[in-house]
Amino acid sequence: MTKLVSLNYKLLPVLLLSLLWSSLAQAGQLPDFTRLVEEASPAVVNISTSRVASQKPAGSQFALPGQEQLPEIFKHFFERQFPQQKSPQQGQAPKARSSGSGFLISEDGYILTNHHVVKDADKIIVALSDRREMEAELVGTDPRSDLALLKIEAEGLPYLTMADSDQLKVGEWVLAIGSPFGFDYSVTAGIVSAKGRSLRSETYVPFIQTDVAINPGNSGGPLFNLDGEVVGINSQIYTRSGGFMGLSFAIPSNTAISVVAQLRETGEVARGWLGVQIQEVSQDLAESFGLDKAAGALIAQVLDKSPALAAGLQAGDVITQVDGHDIVMSAQVAHFIGAIAPEKLIVIQLVRDGKSIEVDVVIGHLPKNVAGILNPAQQGQYVERIGLRVAVLAPEKAQEWRIRNGIEIIEVDAGVAQELGLKAGDVITSMANQRIASVKQFVELAAALPTQRSISLRIVREGRPLFVAFRLNQ
Repeated sequence: MTKLVSLNYKLLPVLLLSLLWSSLAQAGQLPDFTRLVEEASPAVVNISTSRVASQKPAGSQFALPGQEQLPEIFKHFFERQFPQQKSPQQGQAPKARSSGSGFLISEDGYILTNHHVVKDADKIIVALSDRREMEAELVGTDPRSDLALLKIEAEGLPYLTMADSDQLKVGEWVLAIGSPFGFDYSVTAGIVSAKGRSLRSETYVPFIQTDVAINPGNSGGPLFNLDGEVVGINSQIYTRSGGFMGLSFAIPSNTAISVVAQLRETGEVARGWLGVQIQEVSQDLAESFGLDKAAGALIAQVLDKSPALAAGLQAGDVITQVDGHDIVMSAQVAHFIGAIAPEKLIVIQLVRDGKSIEVDVVIGHLPKNVAGILNPAQQGQYVERIGLRVAVLAPEKAQEWRIRNGIEIIEVDAGVAQELGLKAGDVITSMANQRIASVKQFVELAAALPTQRSISLRIVREGRPLFVAFRLNQ
């Protein structure tokens, strides 16, 4: 026993040296961001805005702009709202102040940021890294991509280079610079978690998902690759608490490059439009439509007076390729079509009746209000608390599935609906032990549901009934 202890004691320095060497080797594999930050941070700016604010109840000093239009779980999260200034004169509207981030993209003062940072702003002030402050002009804004282009009158400014975001790989290191909670030029780093994410708030943006720590004030700030090039513009986070939870979303630089070019030229953005309602292809649907695998986008409906109708696309077609791009997930169709210039002739590959065919389509202009071209039954209604859109149940489907009452799910977004595994096409027949007879009844019932209590939901899927239960946190 004594000799064994002595032997271990003699080996201890060797073991410690080995552990130290291993740690140093691992540390050497981690990237060094110091040079990147030194070179890039001078081109990052802080953006402060002021706007006429609506009166709010006492004690409601902070809010996130745009959150009333978004599901609670996805936030245009970066604007930091400061207490409203008291009006010097009775009856005068108070001013709400907020701040976000942005970055210079040219030496003559063009700045890129988020749309929601400058939305409805009366005055936009840009603070440069050398502490100069200048009032900025809004060149143009694009709510669909959540991007805005500003201009300040200055020359010889430092600026950032935009990368080809298509070359970005999952697992790659990325870094963000911004002003979270007003702390200027804060740096956080992480990796790319996923690409091509689709969020309900911006269906035409293939978001980059990262685990970079992002918080209020980072909005509009750049996301860098290790070469110091901008690969994305930070825009949203996935959160249940209002703060960072490890899921951040950035607008790809390639999307931004296209948007900036159009904003500089015309002040607005034109997008391509196909005019179809699509859904994911499940394994069962893939088999029924004669597909080798569950991939592509199933056309559920072709809209009237649309490019798709003019080209002869039909409900039941499965889109497998758009203009040379393979379609794996249905959300990719909107990403690719939206990026195509209107009036361009493209080829769409699809499967119809088990056969692969190609169709020539002249892409149209995306209407400013797509919902406006649908009838009310097609539009449905979005229920934010549950995270889905529902519509009137078609009589034909009710008869086929032998359903007396219910409403149809036409879109599943996030939150409870996603966690339960609900799908477009499911029919909700009861909730909280109450029969569902109309969309209006369901919306009113959802709004009145209690929190922290188990709630039953009965659905019918492919003619088969199923009960599930859920709890609402808020």
